[in-house]
Parts: sequence; structure tokens; C-alpha cells
Amino acid sequence: MSKTKTSYFCQNCGAESPKWIGKCPVCEQWNTYVEEIVSPRQNTGAGIQKSSSTPILISEVDYSETSRIDTLNKEFNRVLGGGLVQGSVVLIGGEPGIGKSTLALQIALNIPKRTLYISGEESLQQIKLRAERITNTTNNCYVVSEVLLESIENIIVKQKPDIVIIDSIQTLQTERIESSPGTVSQVRECTAALMKKAKESSIPFILIGHINKEGSIAGPKVLEHMVDTVLQFEGDRNHVYRILRATKNRFGSTSELGIFEMQGSGLREVNNPSEMLMSNSEEELSGVSISASIEGIRPFLIEVQALVSSAAYGTPQRTATGFDLRRLSMLLAVLEKRAGFRLSQKDVFLNIAGGLKVSDPAIDLAVICSILSSDQDISISKEVCFAGEVGLSGEIRPVSRVEQRITEAEKLGLKQIYISKYNKKGIDFSRFPIKINFVAKVEEVFRGIFG
Repeated sequence: MSKTKTSYFCQNCGAESPKWIGKCPVCEQWNTYVEEIVSPRQNTGAGIQKSSSTPILISEVDYSETSRIDTLNKEFNRVLGGGLVQGSVVLIGGEPGIGKSTLALQIALNIPKRTLYISGEESLQQIKLRAERITNTTNNCYVVSEVLLESIENIIVKQKPDIVIIDSIQTLQTERIESSPGTVSQVRECTAALMKKAKESSIPFILIGHINKEGSIAGPKVLEHMVDTVLQFEGDRNHVYRILRATKNRFGSTSELGIFEMQGSGLREVNNPSEMLMSNSEEELSGVSISASIEGIRPFLIEVQALVSSAAYGTPQRTATGFDLRRLSMLLAVLEKRAGFRLSQKDVFLNIAGGLKVSDPAIDLAVICSILSSDQDISISKEVCFAGEVGLSGEIRPVSRVEQRITEAEKLGLKQIYISKYNKKGIDFSRFPIKINFVAKVEEVFRGIFG
């Protein structure tokens, strides 16, 4: 009888070691090595079926346009690049309770295809309850509660579905690996087997994945390299809005994002995000400004809120929600050094409305205007918006896709927009009825806004 062989695997990056070590030399994480039984490796690779090993000219490769499946969800289709590609594997990650299972079940119920929904976390009764809350049950969606990979493969062969959804990949296990579900070996082998099945049968798979405390998808990093598309479902559970963005997409752009609103009846697609991110209050308050921002390739207007007050104990606080705190400190230093505003002994609190996290540098101009509006207690008209990056010397730098930003501001009824004068090159601004103010320094903006 052969002796059972064991090895130690890092549960963060998948690195292997013959003995237990405290710190992983690859990802430098502590106490992540777990002992697992190693069985003889079988051929479960996720590669496409072998056709020929003879090299040919790239001009001679036979290519046809990739066929896609319409999911009847415009926001989901937008992120994927037009729909689900035949034989692709899509991985959706996000925090617990953010709405991953709800989104997957909505797609399964609404799509006019034969769908197989496999759950390793919920019973059939729980899935039925959620389905009745989301929408009317259709006859195209089949559900099963199963975690064994070999049984799932047999079910797929018998049912012959057009789409397979698995919730979640961390709950699956295969008999070929003698370790617990969720370990590096199990996740890697199960994903490889599903990838092979998807390529052989041209069935698209949607996998739901857990995330760790750092916010990245749990399991080995190779998991994200194996699949075709990786989608991150983001948002604050205390807010109703969710953002679905692609961090990897072999069949489309990673610049697109989809916006949803969590309701009692499921996730609602948000077609006009600008309206949800701007308050409907008609009263003009100090410390509030509007920025013409772009996330991916999608323009929308967001509301920037700031509060400046005297430091209570001589030690000023700097707090930012939805905005990079280090960039806020840089902008405060620019205001102090270049514009002469004394903010070093004042508390500054910044918030991006709607629970969004914004990385677009064009929001800089709206941030400093909000801060000074609160400091001077002078309100900014809600008919004015800003789009400009602030440099260390106090100059207003140009931003990309300025025409889209102006069009979005005009569409929502705004009257003025402040942009960098360096955005003038090659663009005819006379066709925009909105008043465009070109500025080069932060002082020019302050004079125009506060007089």
C-alpha cells in the first residue's frame, strides 16, 4: 500500500512547500499554509481541444465573429461587452450580502435560454423564495443543490443547458483531491475542470466567488488568470446602489461598468446614474459642488460634499469617504501653499454622495471648490459643475473625454461648467449651448465662483 503524500499550500496565493512555514515567501502573508493530501495529478487542464500542433500564418487563421447570448439585462450586457460569449467562464466576486446571488438568479430567470442554477450554499426552498421575490418563475431555469464536481458534470450532460450558473466556486469539491472544499487545490482543480467543460461544450459558465478581507477574490491568484472574465460587484450595504465593473475581460473592454439599485424585488438597472448621484434638494447649501466625472467610458454627474470646521483639540482631522485620503491631503496642501487659504488647523471631512468610490482625477476641481465653499460658508449654484485635475503648482490640468462631460451636464440642465483652458485644442465648443468657463489656475476658479 502506497504511503499518502502530503504537502503544504498557501491559501492566499497557492504556493506549495514540503513543510509548514510561518511566512509565505511568495505573497509574504503569515500563517496561510495548510496541509493537504496530494494525489496523482490527472489531466483536468482547462485548455481548448487540440486541433493541430503545426504553426500556421496568422493571416490564414479562420475567424468568425464570436456569438453572444443576450441576457436581457442591459447593464450586465454592457460590462460583458455585449452579452455572454459561448464557452466563456465569467467569475463574479463581491462582499457577502452585496447581491451576487440575486444578480445571478435574476439572469437565470429572465434569460430566454435553458439555464441550470447550481447552488452549494442554499437549499432549493431558499432559492424558490428568492425567485418569487425577484420575478415570476419561468420554465427555463432548472435548480439543483450539489457540491460534488463529478455529480455536477453528470447533471450537465443529462440536462444539456445553454447556460450554467454555480454559486459558489469555493463550495465545490472533487473526489480527485483529498482536501476540504475551499482550499487552494479544490478551487484550482474544480475551476480547471469547469473551464474544460465550457470549452468542449460551448456552454457559458457564470461562477460566483467569495472575497477575502483584503477585498480580492478568495483562493489562488491563478483562479483569476484561468477564467475569461472577472467582474467585481461593489457597493456599500448601507446604500442601495451597486456597481459592477470588469477587472478582466478577454472578449470586451474593462472600461465599462454597470450600475444597479437594490430593491425589495431585486436589482434594478440604473440607466441614468447622474440623477441618482445628485440630491433633489432645491435649497443651496455651502460645501456642496457637482463634478462631471467619468467611470470607465460612462459620464455622469456626482455630488461632492465637504465640511470644514475648527479643530477641537488642536489636532486637525482629515476624513474622506469615497475619495483617496492621500489625494485630499495633497489638494489641501495646494490650497495652503498656492492659494493662501489657512486650513492647517481645521478639520476637513469629504464625502462622495451615493456611496461611490471615485478615482477620476477630474473630480479634483469640485473637491477644492466644496472645501472652500464650506470654509467661507458660501454656497455654489447647483447649475454649475466642474471637471479638472489640480496640479501641485495650482494649475488646472486638462482631462479626457471633456466633450462627453459637457454633454452630460447639458443634458441634466446645468448652465455652466468649469474646465481647463488646455482642453481647447482641436474641439469646437461653440456647438454647446452651456456656458463653458476656461480656467488655468485655481485662483481664477475662486474668483469666478466666490467673486
